[in-house]
Amino acid sequence: MRRNIVAGNWKMNKQFPEADDLINGIAEQLHEFDTTDVDVIVCPPFPFLELVSDVAEDTDFFVGAQNVAHFDDGAYTGEVSATMLKSLGVDYCIVGHSERRKYFHETNQEIAEKINRLLKQDITPIMCVGESLEEREAGKHFEVIGKQVEEGIFHLSADDMQRCIIAYEPVWAIGTGKTATKEQAQEVHAFIRGLIEKHYNDDVAQEVSILYGGSCNPKNAKELFAMPDVDGGLIGGASLKAKDFIEIACSFE
Repeated sequence: MRRNIVAGNWKMNKQFPEADDLINGIAEQLHEFDTTDVDVIVCPPFPFLELVSDVAEDTDFFVGAQNVAHFDDGAYTGEVSATMLKSLGVDYCIVGHSERRKYFHETNQEIAEKINRLLKQDITPIMCVGESLEEREAGKHFEVIGKQVEEGIFHLSADDMQRCIIAYEPVWAIGTGKTATKEQAQEVHAFIRGLIEKHYNDDVAQEVSILYGGSCNPKNAKELFAMPDVDGGLIGGASLKAKDFIEIACSFE
């Protein structure tokens, strides 16, 4: 069955000494926390991946990257390949985050290529999907999310699909302090799981963890994670404070 997951996305934050303090703070608190029922993932910026990987060797958490190239290794200045991530001990990688879609104009097709390259390296993709405020107010959120899911990940075999994670992140709730209600989150998570069931089957749908991302914090995590189709969170701002991040990871009933 699918796992409960809490993944921290540090985004483009922290200097090296601050990153060192943060990851060691997370590790120290994790030593006092039973992680039997939840997989904890830390996704720092590229320059800090080796630091986080070194700490992970002695602590019960996984290392994730925030992005990957949709190319193989070669003459692609400034890009980071899946093989490079694998060599650093990366276990997971975020793809298709709304900020990548917005600021770097990533397409569903490029995201699909990234997923392919990650799976070849046995790195688990965390594919983000979600609608803007305008799209939700226009009643187009299911249409938008459905297209993102279908074009980004439904080219995979059933076996490969079960190796992936999907994160629903309503764009209007990212970094705004606004959060989808537990009912809104459940509705979209159930919709995504229904798409997987329709395209594959119920067994596959029940194996895929679907995370909520969008101003999730220690105050609202428990009620969000209690929803039947919400399997954890992709945490932004709250992952930059060790105490808050660990408190969220402890929010499963």
